[in-house]
Amino acid sequence: MATTVTVSTPDGDMGLYDAEPDGTARAALIVVQEAFGVNGHIEDVTRRFAAEGYRAVSPHVFHRSGDPVLAYGDMEHVLPHMQAMTEAGLHADLDATLRYLADAGFAPDRVGVTGFCMGGTVAFLAAARRRLGAAVTFYGGGIASGRFGSPPQTELAPQLQTPWLGLYGDQDQSIPVDEVEALRQAAAKASVPTEIVRYHGAGHGFHCDARDSYHEASARDAWRRTLEWFATHLPAGS
Repeated sequence: MATTVTVSTPDGDMGLYDAEPDGTARAALIVVQEAFGVNGHIEDVTRRFAAEGYRAVSPHVFHRSGDPVLAYGDMEHVLPHMQAMTEAGLHADLDATLRYLADAGFAPDRVGVTGFCMGGTVAFLAAARRRLGAAVTFYGGGIASGRFGSPPQTELAPQLQTPWLGLYGDQDQSIPVDEVEALRQAAAKASVPTEIVRYHGAGHGFHCDARDSYHEASARDAWRRTLEWFATHLPAGS
């Protein structure tokens, strides 16, 4: 079952797409949108996690700027919404989502977070600033220069509080391989498990089967690794 509910944040109400599994959830996952909104693809990915036994929710983090769903490639309309985002606002949205999941019976150590593109950056920030069960970033930018007013990820990586997995494509023109390798070295200094996987034939957005950049072999492997990461680090409920 999947539905969109409303939660309160300091900046007004926020939509939250909520997909429940059949039976008792093994744990909970926060799925953070790409820069194009909580669209049909993000809702589909959220339901895929529910099919794997997770209570999966996707917060509408563009709620301060109208909560649009934008076409892939429409960067002219995407950029103003991204530029309006702040780290403080994102953490407020994460906290509102975590409260919703806590009310549903999920303590922070039973909550994982993942995100794609812009959402991958948010997932990394959540892992650096919150002690959750696990985190997975799909090709999130901001490695060498921070986003949303946050420091660069290479600076934050040694402070990671949540076990973190990063997934990147070598052909991603927006995230150079040397930045990914610098992040690998920085994340290795964290006190929690970290791992980075690179896909030689993949570019940006390789996991999204609604985009021309979809790379099936890399997407399948990344999905497998993501499920294994969550299974390893999120304690299952009874």
